[in-house]
Parts: sequence; C-alpha cells; structure tokens
Amino acid sequence: MDFDAVLIAPRRAASIAARHWHDRTVNDYLAACVRDRPDAPALTALSLDSGSMTRFTWRELARMADRVAMGLSRLGIGAQDVVSCQLPNGWHLTVLYLACSRLGAVLNPLMPIFRERELSFMLAHAQCKVAVVPQLFRGFGHAQMLQGLREALPALRHIVVAGGDGADSFEALLSGPAWEYEPDAANILLRSCPGPDDVTQLIYTSGTTGEPKGVMHSANTLFSNIVAYAERLRLTSDDVVLMASPMAHQTGFMYGLLMPVLLGAHAVLQDIWDPARAAALIREEGVTFTMGSTPFLTDLARVVAESGTPVPSLRIFLCAGAPIPGALVERAREALGAKIVSAWGMTENGAVTTTLPDDSDERASTTDGCPLPGVEIRIVDGTDADVPPGETGRLLVRACSNFGGYLKRPQLNGTDADGWFDTGDLARLDASGYLRIAGRSKDVIIRGGENIPVLEVETLLYRHPAVSQVAIVAYPDERLGERACAFVVPRAGQPFDQAAMVDWLKAQKMALQYIPEKLVVRDALPATPAGKIQKFRLREMLRGDAS
Repeated sequence: MDFDAVLIAPRRAASIAARHWHDRTVNDYLAACVRDRPDAPALTALSLDSGSMTRFTWRELARMADRVAMGLSRLGIGAQDVVSCQLPNGWHLTVLYLACSRLGAVLNPLMPIFRERELSFMLAHAQCKVAVVPQLFRGFGHAQMLQGLREALPALRHIVVAGGDGADSFEALLSGPAWEYEPDAANILLRSCPGPDDVTQLIYTSGTTGEPKGVMHSANTLFSNIVAYAERLRLTSDDVVLMASPMAHQTGFMYGLLMPVLLGAHAVLQDIWDPARAAALIREEGVTFTMGSTPFLTDLARVVAESGTPVPSLRIFLCAGAPIPGALVERAREALGAKIVSAWGMTENGAVTTTLPDDSDERASTTDGCPLPGVEIRIVDGTDADVPPGETGRLLVRACSNFGGYLKRPQLNGTDADGWFDTGDLARLDASGYLRIAGRSKDVIIRGGENIPVLEVETLLYRHPAVSQVAIVAYPDERLGERACAFVVPRAGQPFDQAAMVDWLKAQKMALQYIPEKLVVRDALPATPAGKIQKFRLREMLRGDAS
C-alpha cells in the first residue's frame, strides 16, 4: 500500500522544533515499560461476552506482541501492509496493534457495529491483507459475515478468527505457537520497525459524502496529542485507566490502548458496556481515570448512586462526544466523587480542547474546554476572517496532532497551505478562550458519541419504491445526546411506516445504530425557492416550535 499522508512532512521541522513531536513510536514506549516495570500490571481485559478475564504484565505483553508479530509475518504481513480488525475491547486488539507496530504494518480498527455495507467498502478501500474478527460477539457471527464478503475483496489473504477453534483461529495462527523463538525472529522483528512519521493507524470516519474517509495517523501525530492530554490531566504511571468506550473508535484507541503504554499505566478494558460491572471494576482494580460519551457518565453515576457503594479511587471522568447537561455534572460529581472534565475532538485530531482539572464544575457543562498545548483554534466567518469572542463561526484547527490526510482522497483533506484544518463544525469562543461547539455545518448526527452518516442513510431511503422525499435530522435525547428522525414524503398511494423503513435499511445491511429511531410522514417538506429542504425547520417541528 502506498499511503498518501501528504500533511505530515510539511510540518515536521516546526513540530520537532516546538517539541510537540517526540519522534518515539509505541515500540519505544513499550520497551521503556519492560525495562522499568516488567512485572507491573499492564493490561486487564474483562470480556462480559465470554465471561473471561485476561491479565498481562509488561513483560508478558511485549512477549505476546513479538509472538503475534511473527505470526502475522508468517501470513505475509510486512511494512505498510494493512491489517484490519473488527474486535471488541480486549487483549486481542491491544496485542494486534503492538504486533503490527513491530512489523511496520498499519492497523485498521473497525467498529463491531459495522455490517456488510460498511465493511465491504472499508476493507476494499484499505486493501486489507489480513482481517481479524471474533467468531461471535453479542450473538452475531462476524466470521461468517466476513467469509461472505471474501470474494469481493481480492487483496484479502487471510481471515483470522478470535474465539475460534479451527485452523483459522487467532490462537492457531498467531498467539499459540512460540513464534518468538524461531531462528529468524530477531531479524524479522527488527527489520521493518516503523519510523515516527510512517502511517501506523488507518481509521474510518463517517462523512457526509456518502462514503467513509480513511484517516491516516503516524506515531508523531498520535502521541503528540496523548502526551499533552496526559500532562494536562496529571496522569502518570500510578494511574489505572478504565476503557469501556470502543477501542475501534479514536477515543478508545488513543486513550485506552496507546496512553497506558506511553505512561506505563495499568489499562483495564471492558468489552460490553454494563455500568454496574464498570463500577465493580473501578473498585476492584483501583481505577483512577476513565472517559466516555454522555451516556456512559449518566449510567455510571446512576448505578453508583442507586447502589450506595462509592468508587473512591476514581479521580477523573472525562466526557466527550456531546455537551454535558449541567444537572448531570452535578449528579455525577456527587455520586462518583470524581472531577468531571469536558472535551471535544475528532478522529482527525484526537482531543482538541478539554476543561482543566482545576476549572469550576460549571465550565464542564457550559464549554468544551480550551485548546491543548500544541493546538490552535480559530473561529471564522464566510470570508475566513476571525470573528469576535461570543460570535459563532466555522471552527478551524491547527494542531501537532492533525492527521496525515485521507487515504486516496487528498482533495478532501480540508487543510490549507498554512495548516488550518476546516472541521466542518460551527463554534464560538468566550472571552477566556474556551470553546463551545454550536452546531455542525456537516450533515452529521452524533448519537451516543457515534457519528451517523446522514447522507448515506438518506440515499438508501430514496431507493425505497415508496419514498418520494426524505430528510434526516437530529432530535435531542437525554441519554444519547441526539437521535435521528427521518421525515418522509411517500409516493402517491404508497404506504410507508416505521417498520417498512427499518426492514428496508436492515436489508441494505446497514449498522443498526444508523437506522433512524423516529419517522414522521408528511405530504411535503419545507424547502427554499430553489427546492433545497430546510432542515432547520424540520428540527423546529420536532421541538414543537413550528408545524
């Protein structure tokens, strides 16, 4: 694979001079953990799906990374080859990334919610050579699904099945044989170690163009963010990090997989969100830090309050993905006894802004924080002129953690010659330099921290024989932040209801989380004189402000 990460080289000199890029890869950080704390807890992975608990020290984790790397090399994986994985949070995912990094291969994490429609595009676009999937997760047969797609994926050489018991299982091909003791192991593991500017992660983000975009990151772009993030939150090797947000999402990947290796901190992983089990893990493992979207905070605060059993070790809950209601901050602060920190970021940048540990609780509910070190932000109008504090405009970001570009789509990179990335979001700054996201110029709905590709859903609904017009907009939800509502004008004489919509989208193999949860059938949709649907009026209808 030739990676066109054209946004990395032009900013290297300035990033190194400013000491934002550290020129260290995950291999360097893992080696330091093995040297300094070989027998300290490194990884604890709880699988509620299988009922298992797996633990590694740093020495054991590094040895397993070597073993799986050798297994991948036996499958033909080398530098700049793409290994895709559709795995839940667990030790397989962490080890797989560390193993890829031994070989200079690129990990492409994929959300477990994706189905045939999303996977067929992403795996082909990435030219994936090896794909690792669970045999079953939450009752769904991921291995069977991928086998059904195989003929349409000519680059795919091997499907490796975690939790399988056949010749294609993760254990048989990767983690079982003692590959690390083979005579050629030292040569293979040292031959292709990636440099800090090589692409190390390819992760897809739901866009508004009808197809996802492959975001490319290097060690320098990823760790420049994580170093600043950890320093701001005063996290050290003494911390214990719980990650229940999906590690196939940038939140879980950067702060549940990479950050503990950077710090030498103990990572605790949970594959299925169960707030009662999360609370128990916090107590059992002495968890001091966790992060997730608003539903995670809501649920955890509720179960701790209802149980009456505190979580005294928890120091910080960082909440991102949607604004945090003030009442929730108060309830969570009282129930958890932890500082609630708000943040905003993107797959393309990692965290961009956070509130500070010493900020008032009010800041967490009224702002999305201030920029991390190495991050600059601008709010501009339609002519790209800066707007005064308090006024809303387009949000531009220039950061050491900006991505390397979109795979095979440099024309969509959205970054100007001076390095400013157009986020597609609307925002405002207050007089203290704190950011507030005010809306999105992109047509994306964020449901529980997960982006819904609105245009893609609309396109599929337009193909239904009974649909004449469709528009999808967000409506507020206390737990998830937003849900999706489809406004539909049916063709004359043809009925269309919620069941028909759900059945149609399921038949198109769309992820269930992307299917609108509400349907409003109308004779016509509000439009401009040019015929463009006025979505702001549809949102007003949902709020009861207009009819």
